[in-house]
Amino acid sequence: MTNTIPSPDLLARFIAIVGARNAVTDLPAQAPYLVESRGLYKGTTPVVLKPGSVSEVSAILKLATETGTAIVPQGGNTGHVAGQIPRPDAGDIVLSLERLNKIRAVDPVGNVIVADAGCILADIQTAAEEHGRLFPLSLGSEGSCRIGGNLSTNAGGTAVLAYGNMRQLCLGLEVVLPTGEIWDGLRRLKKDNTGYDLRDLFIGAEGTLGVITGAVLKLYPQPAGHQVAFAGLNSVEDALVLFDRASSLCGPALTGFELMPRLGVEFTTRHIPGVRDPMDTLHAWYVLVDISTTDTAERAEQMMQDLLARGIEDGVVENAIIANSEAQRKSLWHMRESMSPAQKPEGGSIKHDVSVPVSSIPAFMAEADAAVLAAIQGARICSFGHMGDGNIHYNISQPIGADKETFIGRWREMNAIVHGIVLKYNGSISAEHGIGQLKRDELADIRPPIEIDLMQRIKHAFDPAGIMNPDKVLKSGR
Repeated sequence: MTNTIPSPDLLARFIAIVGARNAVTDLPAQAPYLVESRGLYKGTTPVVLKPGSVSEVSAILKLATETGTAIVPQGGNTGHVAGQIPRPDAGDIVLSLERLNKIRAVDPVGNVIVADAGCILADIQTAAEEHGRLFPLSLGSEGSCRIGGNLSTNAGGTAVLAYGNMRQLCLGLEVVLPTGEIWDGLRRLKKDNTGYDLRDLFIGAEGTLGVITGAVLKLYPQPAGHQVAFAGLNSVEDALVLFDRASSLCGPALTGFELMPRLGVEFTTRHIPGVRDPMDTLHAWYVLVDISTTDTAERAEQMMQDLLARGIEDGVVENAIIANSEAQRKSLWHMRESMSPAQKPEGGSIKHDVSVPVSSIPAFMAEADAAVLAAIQGARICSFGHMGDGNIHYNISQPIGADKETFIGRWREMNAIVHGIVLKYNGSISAEHGIGQLKRDELADIRPPIEIDLMQRIKHAFDPAGIMNPDKVLKSGR
């Protein structure tokens, strides 16, 4: 079905659902909703609607289906693949969930929290902490991203190694369907084998099947012991050896294992206020190791000391420091989480969110580096990320003195090079950021036709009018 551009009368009907004060039509006020953080995609909208209840979301979608009006759900607008950005001049209405921001319930005994989809991730973390519990999803954007967007993109973050991504952290959902019907799947059960798992259809669907309005999320006990170390190494191969040692020694207590290049440390210390190089010696590569124990603080301390001692004995750790306070632990993580924004002042950056089998990381990176440098002499490769789960943010900064626009114009070319090598190693072109607009066409090219057809069938079954986030993940039209 072709979407219609809303007439003034139809817009008035949509605005009446939320009230004029919760409808943004002023162009300057709309600006924060219409461009993603990298500036690659900009859209337009006749109105940004900010419903304050699930019933208002329901009324909006019901009217949208009846009139063929496209709806683009949006959380904190922190996504990196433009799944939350409306199309230019298509009449897409942005549906912002920012007013649906209440914690509905916290059950520390059952280890669950029930929250509106518009809750900011940091607020979920705080609510859990206030009840002596941990919500382990952690992202650089946790102060502004919203839990509905985290669910819709199946967000990963820095603790996937121990806790899994959002699919593993969610027990139940509340979803408004395109028809306006409300599915109450807010179940708190860890075991429920009654039929198809509808929850998992909506997680990672990027708002193309319905609007997530609430969720039941898993909580965990707060760690009794927590240790963070920063180690300097000579190579990615050495980092892989250390990871193997850490996995064997620490087991489930290993909650983070992050890989960083020297270039990334230089970028962060150069551009991020307050970030300093933790070491007085230079190393080609670094890893940030995070260990959390549920029994005693001494156990975490002993694990970290044993791991680093073994790494030094094996000749893979050149130097290491262990954070001796919570402030130092936060400082080390802040450096890691600042690595992506620190690239922006260096000019254009072509980014890749990919994953390969953990054991293939050194070979993948060596082959990708060679191919990229052959294509762009002087390119500065800043590849870092969650080595423990195989997710590498393979980012390429422009050569010093290069023209930014010319460099960014080679985005698709570089994607083809890097993603081709990713696929050679049986990896994924999207590890945790989703598909959105950025990777939509590439998805259609790399997945078997039967997979794309099955996705299209699911889309058509849930959204026959084609109003939900059109041209995201899949091309519109069937």
